[in-house]
Amino acid sequence: MLSKQEELVLSPYYDLYNLVVPKDNILRQTKELVDFSFILDELKNNYSIDNGRNAIPPIRMFKYLLLKVFYNLSDVDVVERSRYDLSFKYFLDMAPEESVIDPSSLTKFRRLCIKDIKLLDLLIEKTVEIALKHNLFLGKSIILDATHSSSRYNSKPATQYLQELSKKLRKTIYQFDEKMKEKFPSKPVDGGYQEELTYTEQLVSVIENSPQIAKVPSVKEKLNVLKEAVEDSKHNTHFSTDPDARVGHKSEDYSFHGYKTHLALSEERIITAAVITSGEKSDGEYLPDLIEKTKRTGLKINTVIGDTAYSRKDNLIYAKKEKFKLVSKLHPVITNGTRKDDHFIYNKDAGRYMCPAGHLSKNSGQLKKRDKNRNTRIKFYWDIKKCKECPIREGCYTEGAKTKSYSLTIKSKEHSEHETFQHTEEFKELARSRYKIEAKNSELKNRHGYNKAIAAGLLGMHIQGATSIFAVNIKRIIKLINEKE
Repeated sequence: MLSKQEELVLSPYYDLYNLVVPKDNILRQTKELVDFSFILDELKNNYSIDNGRNAIPPIRMFKYLLLKVFYNLSDVDVVERSRYDLSFKYFLDMAPEESVIDPSSLTKFRRLCIKDIKLLDLLIEKTVEIALKHNLFLGKSIILDATHSSSRYNSKPATQYLQELSKKLRKTIYQFDEKMKEKFPSKPVDGGYQEELTYTEQLVSVIENSPQIAKVPSVKEKLNVLKEAVEDSKHNTHFSTDPDARVGHKSEDYSFHGYKTHLALSEERIITAAVITSGEKSDGEYLPDLIEKTKRTGLKINTVIGDTAYSRKDNLIYAKKEKFKLVSKLHPVITNGTRKDDHFIYNKDAGRYMCPAGHLSKNSGQLKKRDKNRNTRIKFYWDIKKCKECPIREGCYTEGAKTKSYSLTIKSKEHSEHETFQHTEEFKELARSRYKIEAKNSELKNRHGYNKAIAAGLLGMHIQGATSIFAVNIKRIIKLINEKE
């Protein structure tokens, strides 16, 4: 059984911990506060102790991941520190003289043992459970916001990506037959996507019509990669080693390539729910998910506080249905949301609309007033040069058009009730507490390395998010408990 692995190895040196790890040490307090046996049930289906040598205790492996985010360390550094730091060994349930793991074990643990469990929800629910068990009042208001994490890998435009793969393929071919250079089409001169796509397709055709070279294993491998990239480029504008990362915008002039973590925070600054997405997702659409996840922890909600991203029409309807006050300022663009027939999204940080390809509009909205019997419309325009080169322009941009615009009807009458609430003193007073979640975002990023993803893919970001949020929640709970004593 896995539980048998958690028995402490007897050691004549164990009393050293009582001498060198003080009672107020954060790791000692965390170890005493949290019963980590809950992780065993979650890992039992992915953790084998029957094959080969005895497995490293899963709780210990999980605690290594926590130490990484507690102290913002790499796999190698966290293992190295556990070699000589007795507070680390104490937290890991190791004997002082016990040898440490190989850092590569952490990579395997993340990839093989955690992939199928809902670690993010599990750890958040556990921390809220601990808080409630210690009679910490979390309140009935929650604050919503999203924070971004940059991918550790840069993104590249589709044109550049095709150019790089074509170059690698040609270089490999020249190792076997330099005369193939004479058969290849001329390289494009203006660097546009369409020209590069046409060139790449012609290059592939020439190689496939030369079976003596196309069948060479190293050539065939790179040829297949290029062919796949050609098809993908017709749907994606950017490529990266991180397949799940996407371009998001924090302002009109600042974009990032990575992920977003959508958070719900209690009055006592404990995170009650989180949703992790790629970077281009809109903040407002995850309000219902955050509310439902928070409710599953057993908390009651009567007030939800957020910025203008959350004041979209469907959220106002949801708030009324679920009977809570939504403290989020109205914006004529956000509240209208998107039209049902497309995927254009308003980016509240940049103050622009974003097209499905991830490009921001050139303007922040131009009002088009019409006669008194017709609603006012707001219109957005895009850089036509980008539209002409966009690989997903079909159905969006009309060939030959001189402009690309997007219009919405402003229906302010549908938000009159919320507008009235927005001007009350109660609304203004509740909105003042929104700073708490901005401080929590800063803590995650500056103290726990959450400003950058430490692994590629949504799975890696989920693991990082789960352990980071667990760490900040436990630290907050310990502080609140100490303040009560």
